[in-house]
Amino acid sequence: MNLLIVEDENLAFERLTRLLKASSLNIQNIQQATSIREAVNIIQENTFDLAFFDIELSDGLSFEILEQVSIDFPIIFTTAYNQYAIQAFKHNSVDYLLKPIDKQELQKAIDKYKAVWTKQKPEIDQQQLLSDFKNLLNDNYKKRFTVKIGEHIRIIETSEIKLIYSENKGTYIHTTKDNLIDYSLGKMEHLLSPKQFFRISRQYIVAISAIKDIVAYSNSRLKVILNTNYSGDLIVSREKVKAFKMWLESE
Repeated sequence: MNLLIVEDENLAFERLTRLLKASSLNIQNIQQATSIREAVNIIQENTFDLAFFDIELSDGLSFEILEQVSIDFPIIFTTAYNQYAIQAFKHNSVDYLLKPIDKQELQKAIDKYKAVWTKQKPEIDQQQLLSDFKNLLNDNYKKRFTVKIGEHIRIIETSEIKLIYSENKGTYIHTTKDNLIDYSLGKMEHLLSPKQFFRISRQYIVAISAIKDIVAYSNSRLKVILNTNYSGDLIVSREKVKAFKMWLESE
């Protein structure tokens, strides 16, 4: 059987690979994807019997893969964060596993796969899975972040954030000052409520509460002006203008 492991941590990938090879599965091939984009490309070009998706990847959440490509194989989700370990995934996945993955728990998931998927092939309901996940996120958006300032750790409430941006391979939260954080911009996009925050471009996420003005800009784009001292130009990319306008009008 052919397996896909979507995992961006090499140690975690190597451990899971060792456990799988020592399991009762008859494995011919294991492929690894380390990002959402790589996973989409691999899935489009290959067929798989079973996949393991780490939920949190460096460029976002692995559920984005389901928005970009059709899945016809079962998924076992893995995560170090138990807030994502929900049983609503029963619609599509075989199981979920908490990291570090336990050998016995992995075998239970494999046994479940054999009991369900080797006897029949249930139809994958990707929309239901995405709906389940989005409902989960509604109760799990970040309420606060911690940032290190010298020898101190400061707590920043989400309501204080006016802007999140990437610069020189770093991600920053802007309140009245700029604070470097340990999350990628892609991950921040999923940690914050979409009712309050919108990613206007590859570089910027803005808070609706911080928008002071919006003006027309060249090439059918928009320029966002915030009620803060940030000096950069916040330009809504052309492909996001329509969605941005709809977001402004949403509740």
